[in-house]
Amino acid sequence: MKSPVISEVVAGRGESRKLDAYIADAPEFAQPILTHLRGLVHRASPEIEEAIKWRQPFFLHRGSLLCFMAAFKQHCSFGFWGAEMSAVMKQDGREGEDGAKGSRGAFGRITSVADLPSNKEMLGYIKQAIAFTETATDAPKPARTRKPKPEVEPPAEFALAIKQSDGATKAFAALSPSCRREYINWILEAKRAETKERRIQTAVQWITEGKSLNWKYENC
Repeated sequence: MKSPVISEVVAGRGESRKLDAYIADAPEFAQPILTHLRGLVHRASPEIEEAIKWRQPFFLHRGSLLCFMAAFKQHCSFGFWGAEMSAVMKQDGREGEDGAKGSRGAFGRITSVADLPSNKEMLGYIKQAIAFTETATDAPKPARTRKPKPEVEPPAEFALAIKQSDGATKAFAALSPSCRREYINWILEAKRAETKERRIQTAVQWITEGKSLNWKYENC
């Protein structure tokens, strides 16, 4: 029974046994191409890991997708992951499969190792891709901004009681929005008229004293 794990890293080298099997099952012409590409990626960094994703070999650097390769019936392909490398490939005029510009299959239909750029040039591309992943990993995440909750409209009776009480209007305005919201919701939750009136009286008293609804337990 096959393991459900999509990748298996061999300790010390970061090489996946599933990638060994992928190369072994590839057409005979493709095996030296895949082996050559694999070796180049590992030469670029000792921190390379391998995985099979979407049924094709991927190389990762510190957990980030870096590049990938694939074998087909009559050719192989090799490309880089991410918009940054796509821009680099386009700038260098690299053609993708079927003439498409970009990083996916950026070296065209590879039928032999001779179809690839020089080892020096390939290593340069791979190291550039690694640099992009390191920049993305080190970049601070943008701070999440929370939109303030809209003010809840106080019931008419509550608003009138605050207005008629000396100092309550100013004290209520001085409370934080969350404290004001708590008072309003507390009054709105009253199901009986008597309960509502009692809560309004209590709220006005506490507000005049500069207290929050839960002043006994916390500070607002």
